[in-house]
This record gives sequence, C-alpha cells and structure tokens, in this order.
Amino acid sequence: MNALITLMILSGSALMVYNIYGFLRFAKYVRSMDNWGTNNAILYFPIALLVMFLLGYLIVGLFGKPDLIVAGILFGGSIFVFVMYKMLMEVTERVVEGEKLQSELRSAQESERMKSSFLATISHEMRTPLNVILGLDDLALKNTELPAETRDYLLKIGLSAKHLLSLINNMLDMKRIEDGSLTTKSEPFSLGEAMDQICAITEAQCDDKGLAFVRELYSDVRCTAIGDEAMIEQVLLTILDNAVKYTDPGGMVRFTAKKDPEKEGYFRFETEDNGVGIDKAFLPKVFDSFTKEDSSSTSRYGGSGLSLAVARRMAQAMGAEILVESEKNKGSIFTVVIPLKTAELSELAADQAAEEVSLEGRRVLLVEDIPANAEIVMDLLGLEGVTCEHAENGKIGAGMFASHPQGYYDAIFMDLRMPVMDGLECTRTIREMNRPDAKQIPIIALTANSFDTDVKQTREAGMNVHLAKPADADLLYNTLKRMISEHPQKGNTDD
Repeated sequence: MNALITLMILSGSALMVYNIYGFLRFAKYVRSMDNWGTNNAILYFPIALLVMFLLGYLIVGLFGKPDLIVAGILFGGSIFVFVMYKMLMEVTERVVEGEKLQSELRSAQESERMKSSFLATISHEMRTPLNVILGLDDLALKNTELPAETRDYLLKIGLSAKHLLSLINNMLDMKRIEDGSLTTKSEPFSLGEAMDQICAITEAQCDDKGLAFVRELYSDVRCTAIGDEAMIEQVLLTILDNAVKYTDPGGMVRFTAKKDPEKEGYFRFETEDNGVGIDKAFLPKVFDSFTKEDSSSTSRYGGSGLSLAVARRMAQAMGAEILVESEKNKGSIFTVVIPLKTAELSELAADQAAEEVSLEGRRVLLVEDIPANAEIVMDLLGLEGVTCEHAENGKIGAGMFASHPQGYYDAIFMDLRMPVMDGLECTRTIREMNRPDAKQIPIIALTANSFDTDVKQTREAGMNVHLAKPADADLLYNTLKRMISEHPQKGNTDD
C-alpha cells in the first residue's frame, strides 16, 4: 500500500512539473499574439498557484504521512490541471484558427472588391478610347468618296478595335459568371431578324477572309421568340467567329437555324466548317477557360482561349446546351440547342412602331465630359437629322434641362463618370424636378461603365436604358427611336 501511495505522489509531482512547463509555454504563446496587451501578470498567476501546489506535494511526501485518500486527491489534482491545460490549449488554438480564417476571408473579400474595382476602372478606361476609335472609324466609312485603299484601311482598323472590344467583353462576362451576377432577360424579339443580323456579320467576315458562307434559315425561325436576344446573338456569333478564325482561305462555313425536330419548344442552331478541326482527345477541354489545343495556333489564328468558355456558360444560363463534333484537319460542327417560347407577332408592335419614328428634327441633350466622345455622338446623331446640345457635366446638364420649356428635348443621353456632378446624381436631380416631362423624358445611359452593378445603379437613378460604350451607330439610332416612340414629349419644341 505504501508503495502505491508513494508512486501516486511521485507521479502527481512529475505531472505537475509538466503542467507548470505547459502553462509557461501557453503564457509565451498568448503573449506572442498581436492583439495581446501589456498586462501579462494574469498569465503567470496560475503558474504561481501550480508551483505552490507542487511544493505542497513535496512537503506532504517528504514530511507527512499521507494515506491513500490524500495521495489520490493530490494525484487527481494533477490530472485535473493537465486536462484543463490541454482543453485551454485546444480552445485557444481553435479561436486563433477561427480568427485567422476570418482574417483570410476579410482579405479575400477585400481582394475581390479591389479586383472588381480594378476591372470596372480598366474597363472604363479602355472603352473610352475604343469609343473614339470606333466612332471616328464609323463616321469616316460613311464618306462615299473614300478611295478604296483608305476604306480598306478603315475597315481593318474597325475590325481590330472590335476584336479588342470582344476581349474586354469576354473578361467582363467571365467575371460576371464567376461572381454569379450573370442574368438573362425574357423579352419578345424577332428571331428571324436576329438570324439575319448574325448572318450579315458572319458573311462579311467570310468575304474578308476568302471563305464561302452558306446560310440555311428555315421558315420556322421567322417568328417572335421570347428570350435574351443579345445573349443568344453573342453565343452564336462567338461560335461562328471561331469557325471563321480556324478555317483557312478557300474553305466553307455553313450556318443552319431551325426548330429542333426532336425537342418541342427548342430551336437548333448549327455551325459547320471544314477548317483545322479538333483532336478527339482535346474535345472534352474545348470549353475550358484559357485552353488551346496547340500553342502554335495562338500565333497563327489568334484568340485568348476564353470565348468558347464564356459562350458555354451563357448558354447554360439560358438553359441551352452546346454540342460539338470534330475531326482533325476535316472540320467541326458546333450545335446550340436553345429553349425558346414563341409569341404572337403583336408583341413586336412597339418595335414596329419605333421603326416608323423619324429622327429628323428631333432634339436631344448629351451630357458627356469628354469632348472627343461628345463630338462623335453629335456627329452620328447629326447624320440622322438630330439636333444635339452638349453639356460638359451633370450640373450643367440639369441646368440646361430646367432652363428650357416642357417638351424641348426628346431624350437625354447621359454619361456616368463626370466631374462636378455625375450622371446618376444628374438623373435624380432631373427626375425630382416639379414638371411633368421630368418624370417622362427618356434618359439613356451612354457610358463605358458596363458592369451589372452599373446597369442596376442607372435603373435605380431613373434612367430608362443602359448602352455601353462604344455604342454601335445603328443601336444608338434604334434605341433613340424606341425611346421616343414609348415616351413622346409634348410641349413647346421651338428653339
């Protein structure tokens, strides 16, 4: 029995020495934390108690006559302190790990915010000069007396600028896809006219490269569909653009559009080429971001390896799918199957009414701080007989609107980023004016800010439509016609 008592006291003493060492390590660990203050005394208070506890062990063991109960209490105390020390270390480490994870999450969120801010800024800064390049190029091409060589140069400048714009759009679209902000619209549009436009763009690309373009538009696409026209066009044009890009001169690109014979409520769009084709082993990766089958093709054909990835994600957002068949050196077939509801032709009445609107003699207010951008828009509108008055910032724009009688302006084109007063504040100022046309006049955002958050902000401020720079001339005219048709201004229109 005495041997057991002695063993328990010696074991308890040894365990208490370990406990004291452990609490010393714990105190050092806590002191190393950045958020620990200068009051360190509290960390060493339990260590002093444990030292006194150990001395008690030694005194009892050396000078006392402990029985089994006393030895058990002393040994149990050491075990209790050991367990508490281990629990304290575990809890502290978990709290520190949690704080570390929270810190990393905050850093990641801040990094994402900075990335979004950077993308928004760089998008705006790149779109602004592109707007000037494409605008001046468009204006120059309207000159019917241009020498053929000069016209060819201008066409190539325009194609290069549009290619750069497509790269910017792909990066922004991928950002929207990654952060879950990609949304689809459900609006009536003429599917046949959309196909005609797609074919016209592709045919021009084929002519420039020396390719034969074959279109097969079945009669059942001559209907009014309900969906996201812009997204459908972007997906199909991306695939057609790749077909043109990877088909050598003398080749052929065929585009077929029809109702899907196997799926009710679906339309089938097929792009076939006899270009370089894709190796079967690479087919599963063809829609991956930044992937190319052969790095040497980058220098030969160009491309970032991003457009098909964006197209597929957009197709998925619409409930569509993209299928691909290909054979190396023989060509490829990309098939897009999209679910689309059809509507009565009467649902296009607004668009048809807009087509009948004449822009001749209309007057608009352009609020734009960059003179080159303002000049291009004014020249483009001037070609259609529109009188365009210019305000250099939002404060001047709001003042010009307020200083003229009701119905003086048919519409307002509004930039977003401007000094003194930005476009959002200018729009809110106009909408809050105590006059009927302030609530009714169409305000069209014409800006290089093209993120979904920018579109949301323009709508919340009271703008009717959001156009991203550089705006196509036809899109500019058609949007203005539609807005005038939907929001006719009544009142004094005399100068």
